[in-house]
Amino acid sequence: MSLTILSPKVDFVFKKIFGSEENKSVLISFLNAVLNDEENKIKSVDLNNTDIEKNFTRDKFSRLDIKATTDRQEIVNIEIQLRNQYNMTKRTLYYWSKIYESQISESDSYYKLNKTICINILDFKHLKNTDKFHNVFRLKNIETNEELTDICEIHFIEIPKLKKLKVDEKNEMLEIWTEFLRNPESEVIRNLEFVDKEIKKAKDKLCVMSQSDREREIYFLRASAMQDEISAIDFAKRQAMKEGIQQGIEQGIEKGMQQGIEQGIQQGIEQGIQQGIEKGEEKKAKEIAINLIKKGLDEETIALLTNLDLDLIKELKEKL
Repeated sequence: MSLTILSPKVDFVFKKIFGSEENKSVLISFLNAVLNDEENKIKSVDLNNTDIEKNFTRDKFSRLDIKATTDRQEIVNIEIQLRNQYNMTKRTLYYWSKIYESQISESDSYYKLNKTICINILDFKHLKNTDKFHNVFRLKNIETNEELTDICEIHFIEIPKLKKLKVDEKNEMLEIWTEFLRNPESEVIRNLEFVDKEIKKAKDKLCVMSQSDREREIYFLRASAMQDEISAIDFAKRQAMKEGIQQGIEQGIEKGMQQGIEQGIQQGIEQGIQQGIEKGEEKKAKEIAINLIKKGLDEETIALLTNLDLDLIKELKEKL
């Protein structure tokens, strides 16, 4: 019975294929497809973090990304993410800044700083304003589009946005590599295995890993660890949301009570003023009624002129 081929989207597998010394040509092919500079192609790379086993064993949540320096003296960091943690933009800016800053010490010249490129391969849709599966960002003037510098370059490759590739069409190399990550058993990849040596090399490495009991064990441990991390993050988010809702309710009640007190005071003042006006008007009306009684006007006429109750007019008349 044939074993299910491992997914190259799991970072442990991805790094084994693209980030190992024996597979440098695969990484070079991938980078040239991403950076797409036909006049100045990458010819060689130096890998900066090849100790996969040690990193994984020490910390199951460690980042298994690929760091490399090209023969063009560019610093490249490649990271693959399977789940949306809703912090991808800030995350990549943070890692870009750390990599860029780490090139020099306090006594070094800024001249030594080289172009730093972050490539984010995402198995989810992140950018909302475009349907393109590959997007590149640099520092530019927002009005004139003039580029300040190319020293900062960030790529997002969103696998779900890749169109369905057809065997009988000429596909771009980045589309092919992204298809390899999406489905290494697809018809397009099966056909290219016979004509593209780097695709064949990547597929062969994947098949060898898939047949190895040790590699499969590490693969499933890594996949499980990543799922645990995602579950922990989701739980923390739910707890934070629950606490936030509870806090919001308590603050709402407190605010409502405070508003109720303030409204009560305001209403009391308004009612007091109104009652004062009414009492003042009533007192004035009584004074007028007394004067009219003294002048000999009849009770009905006085009640009509002062808007006082007839019984009150009679009571005032008896007191005189």
